[in-house]
Amino acid sequence: MAFAQPYWLVLLVFVPIAGWWSWNATRKRSGMKFSATSAAIMAGPSLRTRLRVLPTVFRVCGLTLAILALARPQDRNVVQERFAEGVDIMMVLDTSTSMRAEDFRPNRFEAAKAVGTEFIQGRTSDRVGLIVFAANAYTQAPLTLDYSFLEKMLAEVEVGVIEDGTAIGTALAMAVNRLKDTEAKSKVVILLTDGQNNRGELSPETAAEVAKTLGVRVYAIGVGQHGEAPFVVDHPFAGRQRRMVPVEIDEEMLQAVADMTGGQYFRATNNRALRDIYDQIGELEKTKIEERIYTDYEERYASLLFPGLALLFLEILLSTTLFRRFP
Repeated sequence: MAFAQPYWLVLLVFVPIAGWWSWNATRKRSGMKFSATSAAIMAGPSLRTRLRVLPTVFRVCGLTLAILALARPQDRNVVQERFAEGVDIMMVLDTSTSMRAEDFRPNRFEAAKAVGTEFIQGRTSDRVGLIVFAANAYTQAPLTLDYSFLEKMLAEVEVGVIEDGTAIGTALAMAVNRLKDTEAKSKVVILLTDGQNNRGELSPETAAEVAKTLGVRVYAIGVGQHGEAPFVVDHPFAGRQRRMVPVEIDEEMLQAVADMTGGQYFRATNNRALRDIYDQIGELEKTKIEERIYTDYEERYASLLFPGLALLFLEILLSTTLFRRFP
């Protein structure tokens, strides 16, 4: 509770003075005369004498309530409205065998899953979906606001489940198809791969043209260090062996896809760089939030004023009747 006119509260200083004056006046005019002191002692204080403090109490309480009412007590109810304009995001993840390369810790694929999970956890009002691809592309999770479900679907993705290969064009086209009918003003594809388009009937450039037509931005991420990367292979006789294999990312194609759709291309060479890239994309594709705050005031003076006036009326009534001084 707050007061709209708190300067009236200064008058509360004079309430104890008024109470003291009223009490003294009551004591002086409420005495009874006895012919002998012993008679007064034997009679003891009467009920009227015991209650003579009531007018003073009523006056003090009545004045206090009246002054508080003059200060206009109010209840303030703050209403906060938030309007969020979310972004629709399709995450497209390469699950080809080359994603097992160990130039990331523990490898490219697990690093991509970990950073992708962090990215999902940072969303609030954005719908996010997941497409996985190798030689073919599949929708692992449709656009959803259920981030816990999406995290579970991402955690279940494994390398080697889909036939090996890298169908970037097919995966990108599927992501664009998922976004084409959405009502979101901002539509985004985050494409993560470590290779070149070598499978599928649709080229990445053709899929990018469709994305551009539909207003879908593509952020492409190439993962892999420069030169060669360690890769573990299972030899039928020698067992597990680590070999250095060349890193072959078609950066020219990924850059073209990103430029064509109004997005950006990023190169991640380690875990930290990959995390920073997702952070940059998160900053570029922020949810627009409009906040409105309303303050509603409800006057409470009546709940103090009327009881205060009633107490003052009772004080006057008792002073002029039951506790009236007779000459």
